[in-house]
Amino acid sequence: MRKENNMVQELKKQLEAETITVLEQEPLCQHTTFKIGGNASLFVEITSPEQLCKAIALIHQSKMPYYFLGKGSNVLFADEGFHGVVVHLGKDLCHIRIKGNQVYAQAGASLQQVCVEAQKAGLSGMEFAYGIPGSVGGGLYMNAGAYGGDMSCIVSGASCVDMEGNIHHLTLPELELGYRTSCFEKNKWAILEVEFTLHQGDKDTILSQMQDYMSRRREKQPLDKPSAGSAFKRPQGAYASALIDQCGLKGYQVGGAAISEKHAGFIVNLGGATCKDVLAVADDVSAIVKEKTGFVLEKEIRVVK
Repeated sequence: MRKENNMVQELKKQLEAETITVLEQEPLCQHTTFKIGGNASLFVEITSPEQLCKAIALIHQSKMPYYFLGKGSNVLFADEGFHGVVVHLGKDLCHIRIKGNQVYAQAGASLQQVCVEAQKAGLSGMEFAYGIPGSVGGGLYMNAGAYGGDMSCIVSGASCVDMEGNIHHLTLPELELGYRTSCFEKNKWAILEVEFTLHQGDKDTILSQMQDYMSRRREKQPLDKPSAGSAFKRPQGAYASALIDQCGLKGYQVGGAAISEKHAGFIVNLGGATCKDVLAVADDVSAIVKEKTGFVLEKEIRVVK
């Protein structure tokens, strides 16, 4: 414990020497849409690409565990917290610029805001992402998608930072985008900026489509309760929510966590839910669905311990 604390204090000192904001024992429940999670040993606020490169190099040298966090919309932190460094790419790393049919968005920008800027420029292709609560970085990391579209349909490349603090540009094939996955699951690099290639469209038509998708979300999803979005990946040949509903599991509850009564694909925080509660609901539901239907449900939520 003393050795770990010395490592924490030494890294904090090094980061602060680079004028990087560092918080100790920051409650992670304040940085996720689930409102669940213990404290992070260190919580680093990144305000520029230069800071990100410096921070990553120092963290890598320290050999402390790390996790890159955007809007925390698909993340479940352990009740015990994260004994490492959470690197937050937020409001100070959210610049969006447009050049022709290309949209360049920094990792901390919200997908929703990128959709808005694209619509204003008369660029179509991102409509499906309007209402997805994550950041650009998080969206690329998990190849976020909805309504028949996903990031692989519109992304043409990305700038990222390796663990020595060097910036690389990866092309679409190099990103290895698959169903809710990308190359960043393996290489653990930080996403800095994403390049989208869209196409010209009618502003009013684009806006109407975005509003339609948002209306569907409000009607069908439990947006009034803390959650991490879809709790399970779609099994081949079926839909997770339909299988859960078929098994009569809407409302299934452990502690403060439950399967939403409104949409069976969501696990919601009814108040005071813990990570343990959420995982118990997910595991119980998966076991029941497998027993009754034969389908195996895999968690879509990223669990960080």
